[in-house]
Amino acid sequence: MSDAHVSLKGLITSKEESDVEAPAEEAEPERGNWTGRFDFLLSLLGYSVGLGNVWRFPYLCYNNGGGAFLIPFTVMLIIAGLPLMFMELSFGQYAALGPVAVYNQFCPLFRGLGYGMVIVSSIVMLYYNLIIAWTIYYMAVSITSIFYELPWQNCDADWSTEHCYSYEEADLCEAQNGTYYLRKCFNQTYTIAHNISALAESALRRPPAEEYFTNKVLGLSSGIEETGHIRLDMAACLFAAWLIVFLCLCKGVQSSGKVVYFTALFPYVVLVILFFRGVTLPGAGTGIMFYLTPDFTQLANAQVWGDAAVQIFFALSPAWGGLITLSSYNKFSNNCYIDSLIVAASNILTSFFAGLVIFSVIGFLAHELEVEVDKVVDQGAGLAFIVYPEVVTRLPVSPLWSILFFVMLLTLGLDSQFALMETVTTAILDRFPNLRQKKVWVVLAVAVFGYLGGLIFTTNSGMYWLQLMDKYAANWSVLIIAIGECILIAWIYGAEKFCRDIQCMIGRQSMLWVIFWSSMWRCITPAALVFILVFNWIEYKPASYGHYVYPMWADAVGWMLGVLPVLVVVIMAVDKICSGPDDLTIMEKARVLARPTDEWGPPVKAGVCAIARRSVPELSPPVLLLHGRPVLRERGA
Repeated sequence: MSDAHVSLKGLITSKEESDVEAPAEEAEPERGNWTGRFDFLLSLLGYSVGLGNVWRFPYLCYNNGGGAFLIPFTVMLIIAGLPLMFMELSFGQYAALGPVAVYNQFCPLFRGLGYGMVIVSSIVMLYYNLIIAWTIYYMAVSITSIFYELPWQNCDADWSTEHCYSYEEADLCEAQNGTYYLRKCFNQTYTIAHNISALAESALRRPPAEEYFTNKVLGLSSGIEETGHIRLDMAACLFAAWLIVFLCLCKGVQSSGKVVYFTALFPYVVLVILFFRGVTLPGAGTGIMFYLTPDFTQLANAQVWGDAAVQIFFALSPAWGGLITLSSYNKFSNNCYIDSLIVAASNILTSFFAGLVIFSVIGFLAHELEVEVDKVVDQGAGLAFIVYPEVVTRLPVSPLWSILFFVMLLTLGLDSQFALMETVTTAILDRFPNLRQKKVWVVLAVAVFGYLGGLIFTTNSGMYWLQLMDKYAANWSVLIIAIGECILIAWIYGAEKFCRDIQCMIGRQSMLWVIFWSSMWRCITPAALVFILVFNWIEYKPASYGHYVYPMWADAVGWMLGVLPVLVVVIMAVDKICSGPDDLTIMEKARVLARPTDEWGPPVKAGVCAIARRSVPELSPPVLLLHGRPVLRERGA
């Protein structure tokens, strides 16, 4: 033990000293750590690079000025996404606690922020796994069709309607000089006599892949009020999805940290394969040019900047609790600053590259259908489960390309689901540390409840419920939580003090570095978040899915889901103030409760940061930093 460490111990109060030296009668089980630095980095990469990078960013880029959209996207990454990611990674790593426990120590008054994050992650976790279930379903169907044609290649009478338009059947009909209408081929005589050509031109055309997804996979009802029944095939796929998540997380970060070496890297392998296949297809160049051609006049449109801000915020997923959770398992000296830079850069590069892949195949589909690119472009589930499945039916060995694509979607989804699940289980284990020895059972219990809660999405109205929760659950409530984080850390605790805590972990940084990040967290990032929040409110429209408009009661349910995380913060703050000493005023109670507790700071085993890091400069008069607070020491100690 060094002399410096001995001198510091003499400055700790008797209570703190007893906490450090006296062994507890029943020590809390260890939380565990990542077994390697790349375990964390790849888990973080997998969490931040998800389905939205593949199925939403390319659409936004094409819709908001093509290549010019990269300018507002990068700007919003720098002023909103990256600062929040770096702040939360540092916050979780410094305290080595999940969102619930860390806010209970950092700011008892607003400990509800941690609970709000966990509520958001819990709701998203329920419906996000259904998307994984869809990919499992399509993978299974593609594998069983490996020696045959894919089931959505033509219109099957079991699931298609009269509006199903098979381009393959239409081509065969035209080759026989007939007219294809309502899934039938009419000869020229009948066509002329009954004006079939005019009817065919104006008829509604739905590709087989769309009808397969809507009628076969979803079994979609007429609206959210028509629940229908649980679809057993989809319930089985949902069970398989939860089983995969449980097996990968049953031992915590020790098991998931190894799985991510495959799930985080495999999507890049598939993207590269699909890219080289896509660019060789006819029409690919047209699609890529449609994607990249910049329209700089769009930069004057507030909608473009709003879309960029919303996309980067929800791509990196701050204020969901996942970033704090993942970093809480880091070693104290891990350089989370470099990690955040790597992941932020990877996010924007992956988004851009995925756009090249997607628009190369969309250009090919437009070429095949002899229509403009903007007639086939789509986003979200429409792109993943309608447009791309339609594309692969036109490729040689189509089941193989289908398997590759859906395995990529599976791995992209699993990484995000791992972090959501870990956020919930970590919150439980940090709240009840004695359960850490029974982590397998805790993970199993969460998985069972998650499966049961997700069964509503396997009904005939499941898609309507999914869209409703996706619209409200993780929208403006998350933005309010993020703004609250910035205020607590940068204003109440102090941005400079927080920078000092970070330097305890990553080493001394320049004064310019401190000024830059302090300014970001205090002013620029909160202002950007307020802009995103106001933009969301201005652009708000009642929930809808296609041409279906949700009833008023469904929107009310959505608003309740959106309000819940913020309501929890308010209720817990009021409860904390009401349970305080009666001899203090409300403002005095609030000031006391807004300060960190005595337990706040890095775990004892991490060492006191100012001693562990010689690169931290000595202040005048000489001080040591204990848990982020200056503690005077005698000269010569």
